Amino acid sequence: MARAALRPVSHDDRLSLVEHLDELRTRLIICLAAFLVCFGVAFWQNDVLLDIMNRPLEKTAFKKGSEDPFERAAAFQQLQKRLYLQGAVVSRALAGEEELSAETRRLLSEYARTADATAAGAPKASPRRPVTLGVGEPFTATFKVAAYAGLLLALPLMLYQAYAFILPAFSPREREVAMPLLLTVPFLFIAGVLFAYYMVLPPAISFLQNFNDDNFDILLQARDFYKFSIMVLMVMGLLFQVPIGILAVTRVGIVTPRQLRKNRRYAILVIAVLAMLLPGQDPVTMLMMMAPLIVLFEGSILMASLLDRRADRAAAREEEKLAESDDGEFDLTHDPDRED
Repeated sequence: MARAALRPVSHDDRLSLVEHLDELRTRLIICLAAFLVCFGVAFWQNDVLLDIMNRPLEKTAFKKGSEDPFERAAAFQQLQKRLYLQGAVVSRALAGEEELSAETRRLLSEYARTADATAAGAPKASPRRPVTLGVGEPFTATFKVAAYAGLLLALPLMLYQAYAFILPAFSPREREVAMPLLLTVPFLFIAGVLFAYYMVLPPAISFLQNFNDDNFDILLQARDFYKFSIMVLMVMGLLFQVPIGILAVTRVGIVTPRQLRKNRRYAILVIAVLAMLLPGQDPVTMLMMMAPLIVLFEGSILMASLLDRRADRAAAREEEKLAESDDGEFDLTHDPDRED
């Protein structure tokens, strides 16, 4: 049944409702199976996954001049550690002096050992990590992060199944336009996720976590942090689909690149409003989201213009060929020796 449902379907084939539903069911089962496999792998490697998600927090900790009490306490502990280590070095150097009494050398040696032990017991300077407040929050937070990671890993196969289901409804000409665009969707999504991870999240988190830090004891709850980070990653991945939409509407003929250029100011306004409504709602996140969208919009217009010029040249060549063909046929039927 599955093989029959997934057989290649052409545009001229006529399938019954039951056959369409059977094909849809099979493709949904494949997508679900792919998601479960990817989720299992992500949950198995949840420690590595959480380390990756926590990495944008590294730039928010131990900011110079920070008024956050927790960061100031951590910095003070590191200064104490350095002080004890220096004291141990000085004590050992003094204990080696011969003019000192045996009791003084013993006290200095004992102080050096105590200073070493105290310095060794000082907490290490580690990046900030999210905190959990509920009994089951460590498990639920890990589960949600693994689920989103599994969805991200399974997305290319899911998109392929979706395309394979809807492509038979396209005419051959529409398929020529749609296929190159649809094939770039997974790559643009991944590019958006990577851009958000490396370029948007670190400055956004740093700004939000250090804003008015002298008035708050800032603790970052794991549930809220992972929700914010995942939403930013997913939204940027979806927003990077802007070129697909622009190329699709221009290739179909709904709008032209010239019209898009003429209404550029309205597009920038829409991008600004959209960035303002996205997760974060702070100026840093908003600007970091607007910049790539504007670049993608302008690049899409340029690409649409190039494709239109190429299509116009191809159409012109076809017209020339048809004209030459018509002239040839006229010459075959025309007899110059025939008298009127």
